[in-house]
Amino acid sequence: MLSGAPARAQNKPPAVPPAVKEQEPPEEDPDLIPKEYSFNPLEASRNVTAGNFYFKKGNYRAASRRYLEASKWDPNSGEALLKLAEADEKLRDFAGAREAYTKYLAMPDIKDADVVKKKLARLPQARTKK
Repeated sequence: MLSGAPARAQNKPPAVPPAVKEQEPPEEDPDLIPKEYSFNPLEASRNVTAGNFYFKKGNYRAASRRYLEASKWDPNSGEALLKLAEADEKLRDFAGAREAYTKYLAMPDIKDADVVKKKLARLPQARTKK
C-alpha cells in the first residue's frame, strides 16, 4: 500500500446530485395566466369608459368588472372606485360597495366625502351568521 488516501476515497458515499426542481410547462391557454398589473392610467381610463357604457345599458355585472379592472390598473383612480361602488350597489353586493367606498374615502384630496359617507351609512349592514 502506498498511502491511505485512496482507501478513504473508496469508503466515501457517492456524491448525490442536488434535487432538480421540476418546472411546470407553460400554460397553453392565455386566459388562465394570471394578469400582472402595473400603473397604467390609459388602460384604467379605457376600462372606466367601457364600464360607463355597460352601466348605461343596465349590465351592472359587466360594468362592475370593468371598474374593478380600472382600479387595478390605477389604484389612485377615484372615479373607478366610486363607480365600482355604485355598480356593486346596483348588484346588491353591499360588502363590495362598502369596500370600494371605504377605499375611496381613504384617498387624499376628495371633494365629495360627505356625500360618500352618507351613501356608506345607508348601505345595509352585513349579516352575521349565528
